[in-house]
Order: sequence, then structure tokens, then C-alpha cells
Amino acid sequence: MSLHARKIRLIMNLRRAGITDTRVLAALERIPRETFVLPHFHDQAYEDQALPIAQGQTISQPQIVALMTEALQVEKSHKVLEIGTGSGYQAAVLSRLARRVYTIERFASLLKEAEARFHALRIHNITSKVADGAKGWKEQAPFDRIIVTAAADSVPQSLLDQLAEGGIMVIPVGAERGDQVLLRLTKTPDGVMQEVLTEVRFVPLVGGALPEDEMRPVRTMQGA
Repeated sequence: MSLHARKIRLIMNLRRAGITDTRVLAALERIPRETFVLPHFHDQAYEDQALPIAQGQTISQPQIVALMTEALQVEKSHKVLEIGTGSGYQAAVLSRLARRVYTIERFASLLKEAEARFHALRIHNITSKVADGAKGWKEQAPFDRIIVTAAADSVPQSLLDQLAEGGIMVIPVGAERGDQVLLRLTKTPDGVMQEVLTEVRFVPLVGGALPEDEMRPVRTMQGA
């Protein structure tokens, strides 16, 4: 089966799994996931599973990417902050939906590869940097939407502070080897509304930025 046929099969399976936002499905169809996976995983690019990338990180299962993207309710005028660039796949999907995407990665080597993919795909509305994602991007705040692609022990207050009123944050919360849940937080004048979307398994959100030559073992979990 060709990659194109596998992609169409994946999109149909996502529909059956309950992903109904046609803009999200169209974005997933437009972004070539095979560009974001390691070469020896190309034939698995459109399987509904997470795949390992460098530095012990992963490219998320497509259904999780679709679920998180749909939960964000991104509009064309929105400015979105992503914590955890990883392969760049989630940011690329968001770039088709939002006005501008700001993405932060802890590993310089991962970000360099992701930026090369954005350039190759002629995606020009993504701004990226190497930094501690838990601290957000204060200089560019507030953000209409925030998505976190690594699990935090608790919701970082710094990210909530950078979320615009009426804004939405989607974030996995829980211990690395314990129960994790995907939360949707909506910031209102009366406080933050919290919804539990599903159980998940993500790599941990770790503070600090690392030098480009810092190496970590590959590990298969859901991630950016």
C-alpha cells in the first residue's frame, strides 16, 4: 500500500475514532508525517502509533495529535504557543490552522532538524527557540492557545499567566510512570475551567535547555 493510501486510511480511521473537525483533518492530510519520522520508520508514518525520534523523544500517535489539536479549537486569527517542538509535526499541523505558532524546544539539535523541515515544507508562520518550555515565552504573551506536548506534574503557573482571557490550554498532567490525564483548561474572568479529556502517556516535561551535542537514548512514548 502506498503512503498516500495509508494516509487516506488513517484519516478515515480518525473520523471513525470521533475526530470531526474538518479543518483539523485537512491539516493532518496536508502535512506529510513521513517528513517528520526517522527514515527507517517511513513505512510506518501513517500507522496510528507513536514513533521514536532522537534524544529519547517521540512523534505522537496521530490520534493524539488530532485530539489535542481539535480540543484547542484553533481559529485562523490565533497566536498559539507550543511547548515541546520535538520533530516539529504538531507545530506544522497547527501552522495550517493558526495565524502564528511559537514553539519552544529543550534540545537544540531537535529544533535545528525541525526548523529544516519547516523550511523544506515552506512553512513560514512558525517562530521557534531553544529554552525552558515550562517558563513559556513571556515576551510574546498573551497567547490565544497553548499546547504542551510533554507531561507536567502540575500545570505550570507561568503558562497559565501567559494564556489570554478566553484562551485554551491543552496539557498532559501526571507522573512519568504514573497515571497521566490530558486536560483542557479555559481561562475565564471567574477563574480557570478544567476538563479531563482522556488518559495519556507522554514523556516528562523537564526544565532547562540543553546544548546541541547533548544525547539521550531513544524511548517510545507519546510526545511532540
